Amino acid sequence: MTSMNSSAFSVSSQVVATARSLRRLYFLRAGFSIVWIILVAAFAKTNAAIATALFIIYPAWDALATYFDIRSNPTTISRTPQYVNAAISVFTTAGIILALQKGIPQTLIVFGAWAIVTGLIQLILGLRRRRQLGGQWPMIISGGQSMLAGGAFIAMAHAPDQGITTLAGYAAFGAFYFLLSAFRLSKTVNVVGA
Repeated sequence: MTSMNSSAFSVSSQVVATARSLRRLYFLRAGFSIVWIILVAAFAKTNAAIATALFIIYPAWDALATYFDIRSNPTTISRTPQYVNAAISVFTTAGIILALQKGIPQTLIVFGAWAIVTGLIQLILGLRRRRQLGGQWPMIISGGQSMLAGGAFIAMAHAPDQGITTLAGYAAFGAFYFLLSAFRLSKTVNVVGA
């Protein structure tokens, strides 16, 4: 009986630790997106160098944030989707650097393809985590929306007046969903940790 109680306590403490870690990460990701949007609004149309850097920073940050996500997971859970996501974000960062030399349409196509693939991974992760942690419906919706937004970026890549400001709405929705998930994970921390 003691071993059973100890095992249940271990699982509960592991769930709480994971939820707390993900909650911090989600707040951090939301904060990054908000700062990124502010920088895009302030500088994208007037400073090509900053706009270029912002294009590159977004997927590079996603790779780093995915690394933190990997560290948040207990070793008993497969981290394969996060490793795949991190690799895709690293390749996307390199792809954006190359695409920027050809033009904004090519850059938006690379960004759009990345949004589709990482949205699918986010959707899968949200579905997997919802049983253990709860509070994943914003991530599930966000993953689906990311896939749709990626398709839209590709479709409008060659339209006139498209640039990095096109991505600001995408980042804003991402920030919103990360905040929702962080607040929702607070319930998991409080209920399971109680």
